[in-house]
Amino acid sequence: MITFRKLGVTALLACACAALLAAPAPWFTWRSKADGKLVCHQTPLGPGWEKAGGPYRDSHCMKLLIAK
Repeated sequence: MITFRKLGVTALLACACAALLAAPAPWFTWRSKADGKLVCHQTPLGPGWEKAGGPYRDSHCMKLLIAK
């Protein structure tokens, strides 16, 4: 019979394994539809912006992220 202790240890181990596989979110360049200005950001800035490039590893959008 499975005890709460075994279930807890199993859940903790599963969370630890998932944490080892975690990676930071990629960065992208976004272009303004209004004036063409480029910005480096991880998430969309709103309906007035379109993705222009990426993904990048750094917050300056200089180092391309190479897919493995």
